Amino acid sequence: MTEINQAAFMKELHTKFEKKLKEREISDLEYWKAHLDKLISMKPEGIAALQLQIRKVTDMMENRIKLLKKA
Repeated sequence: MTEINQAAFMKELHTKFEKKLKEREISDLEYWKAHLDKLISMKPEGIAALQLQIRKVTDMMENRIKLLKKA
Protein backbone atom coordinates (compact mmCIF):
# COMPACT_ATOMS: atom_id res chain seq x y z
CA MET A 1 0.00 0.00 0.00
CA THR A 2 1.45 3.33 -0.93
CA GLU A 3 1.61 6.21 1.50
CA ILE A 4 -1.08 8.08 -0.44
CA ASN A 5 -3.42 5.07 -0.33
CA GLN A 6 -2.64 4.56 3.34
CA ALA A 7 -3.39 8.20 4.13
CA ALA A 8 -6.65 8.05 2.19
CA PHE A 9 -7.61 4.84 3.96
CA MET A 10 -6.86 6.34 7.38
CA LYS A 11 -8.86 9.47 6.54
CA GLU A 12 -11.83 7.36 5.40
CA LEU A 13 -11.59 5.20 8.51
CA HIS A 14 -11.47 8.29 10.71
CA THR A 15 -14.50 9.79 8.94
CA LYS A 16 -16.49 6.57 9.37
CA PHE A 17 -15.52 6.38 13.03
CA GLU A 18 -16.57 9.98 13.69
CA LYS A 19 -19.89 9.41 11.91
CA LYS A 20 -20.60 6.25 13.91
CA LEU A 21 -19.65 8.00 17.16
CA LYS A 22 -22.00 10.89 16.37
CA GLU A 23 -24.86 8.51 15.51
CA ARG A 24 -24.32 6.66 18.78
CA GLU A 25 -24.31 9.86 20.80
CA ILE A 26 -27.55 11.00 19.14
CA SER A 27 -29.13 7.63 19.87
CA ASP A 28 -28.08 7.78 23.53
CA LEU A 29 -29.39 11.30 23.96
CA GLU A 30 -32.71 10.39 22.34
CA TYR A 31 -33.04 7.43 24.72
CA TRP A 32 -32.51 9.53 27.87
CA LYS A 33 -34.61 12.39 26.51
CA ALA A 34 -37.53 9.98 26.12
CA HIS A 35 -37.25 9.05 29.80
CA LEU A 36 -37.14 12.69 30.84
CA ASP A 37 -40.09 13.51 28.57
CA LYS A 38 -42.08 10.85 30.45
CA LEU A 39 -41.27 12.64 33.69
CA ILE A 40 -42.37 15.97 32.23
CA SER A 41 -45.71 14.55 31.12
CA MET A 42 -46.43 12.93 34.50
CA LYS A 43 -48.86 14.41 36.94
CA PRO A 44 -47.23 13.34 40.22
CA GLU A 45 -49.14 13.60 43.47
CA GLY A 46 -46.49 15.72 45.13
CA ILE A 47 -42.80 16.30 45.06
CA ALA A 48 -41.96 12.93 46.62
CA ALA A 49 -43.47 11.02 43.70
CA LEU A 50 -41.56 13.17 41.22
CA GLN A 51 -38.32 12.70 43.17
CA LEU A 52 -38.85 8.94 43.10
CA GLN A 53 -39.24 8.96 39.31
CA ILE A 54 -36.16 11.15 38.90
CA ARG A 55 -34.23 8.76 41.16
CA LYS A 56 -35.26 5.85 38.92
CA VAL A 57 -33.89 7.62 35.84
CA THR A 58 -30.64 8.53 37.57
CA ASP A 59 -30.25 4.94 38.80
CA MET A 60 -30.72 3.71 35.23
CA MET A 61 -28.06 6.15 34.06
CA GLU A 62 -25.70 5.07 36.84
CA ASN A 63 -26.15 1.39 35.94
CA ARG A 64 -25.47 2.15 32.28
CA ILE A 65 -22.30 4.05 33.15
CA LYS A 66 -21.07 1.12 35.27
CA LEU A 67 -21.70 -1.31 32.41
CA LEU A 68 -19.83 0.88 29.95
CA LYS A 69 -16.87 1.24 32.29
CA LYS A 70 -16.62 -2.55 32.65
CA ALA A 71 -16.48 -3.05 28.89
